[in-house]
Amino acid sequence: MPENNIQNLRDQIDKLDDQLLELLDTRMEYVKKIGFQKIKNNMSIYRPDREKEILNRLKKNKTLHLDSKAIDAIFLEIFAISRNLEKREKVAFLGPIGSYTHQAAEERFGAMSEYVSMHNISAVFSAIKSGRAKYGVIPIENNSNGTIGESIDCLTQSDLKIISEIILPIHHCFASTEESLKNIKTIYSKDIAFGQCDIFLQSHELENIAWIPVDSAAKAVSLVAKEKNSAAICSKIAAKLYNIPIMFENIEDKDDNKTRFIVISDFYNAPSQQDKTSVFATLKDRPGVLLELLKDFKDHGINLSKIDSRPIKSKSNFSFGFYIDFFGHRDDENIARLFAKRPDELKWLGSYACDQSS
Repeated sequence: MPENNIQNLRDQIDKLDDQLLELLDTRMEYVKKIGFQKIKNNMSIYRPDREKEILNRLKKNKTLHLDSKAIDAIFLEIFAISRNLEKREKVAFLGPIGSYTHQAAEERFGAMSEYVSMHNISAVFSAIKSGRAKYGVIPIENNSNGTIGESIDCLTQSDLKIISEIILPIHHCFASTEESLKNIKTIYSKDIAFGQCDIFLQSHELENIAWIPVDSAAKAVSLVAKEKNSAAICSKIAAKLYNIPIMFENIEDKDDNKTRFIVISDFYNAPSQQDKTSVFATLKDRPGVLLELLKDFKDHGINLSKIDSRPIKSKSNFSFGFYIDFFGHRDDENIARLFAKRPDELKWLGSYACDQSS
C-alpha cells in the first residue's frame, strides 16, 4: 500500500511538471518577442534592475516551502535561459575554468552562456572592449584580503561600468572518485585551501597523507580524474566540470568567507528600488579634503557602505584617491546634485541593484 501511495503522489508531480514545462515554454515565447524588440532598438539584453524587480515581487508571495534563496535559485536560472534565448551571452571572467570567479559567473548567467577564461583582470576589460564578450565578471573585494586593487585600477581607467554585483560565499568541497576516505593517499588543492580546511582534515585523520599544492581547483580535480587514491579540495563547479563526485561540502573552518564579485559591461542601468553606486574620488592634497567630501555626502543625505584608499601613480606625483560605495542611483536627485558639485573629482563607476546578501 505505501508504494501505491507514493506512486499516486509521483503521478501528481508528473502532471505538475508537465504544466510547469508548458508555462515555461509560454514564458519563453514572450521572452523571444521582447528580445526581438530589444535587438531592434539596440537595447541591452541583460536588465539587472528588471530581474531584481521580479524577484522582489515574487518574494512577497506567501509560500510554504520556498524561501527567498530557493526563489532566487529557480528564477535566476530561468532568467539566464531567457537571456540566452534572446541572444547568446558571452561572459569573460578572471581565472581558470573551475575557479570561484567562474562559479560566480555561472550562478548569474547560467549553464547555457558561453564563458571565456582570462588570465588577469585587465584582459577581462579588453575582451569586452574588443567585442569578444558582452559581460565580464571579476572579484572586487573579500573579507580576508579586502579590496582588489587591480579591479579598482581597471575601473578608474575604463569607460566600462559596474552593472551588477554578486556576493558569493566561498565554500570548499572534498571531491574524489574513491568511495572511502581510507583509500585516499594524496590530496590536491591550492595551498591556501589546506589551511582553510584544517579542522576537517584533522577530524577525518587526513593530516598525515600527502598534500600537494597546485595552481588552481581545476588543476586539482583534473589530476584526481586521472589518478586513483586521490582527492581534491576544490570549488563545487570544478568538481562538476570534471564529473568528480563530491564526498563532503562546506569543509572550510569558517563559514563567513565571502567574496564580492562585480559584473562589468558597456551599458547603463536604469534605477531599481534597491541601488548601490560606486565612484572613485580623486582629491587635491590639502588638509581636511576627505572630511569635506564626507560632509558633502552627509549634507546630501547619502549613506556610504564602503570607503577605501587607493594610491594614484602618475609621472609627476604620487597621491591617494578613494574607492567609495554608497546607496542610491546616480539618477537620484540628491546624488545627481553631488556629482554636479564635484564633476572633476568623482568618477562614476556604475549604479546597480544591490545583492541582498551585501
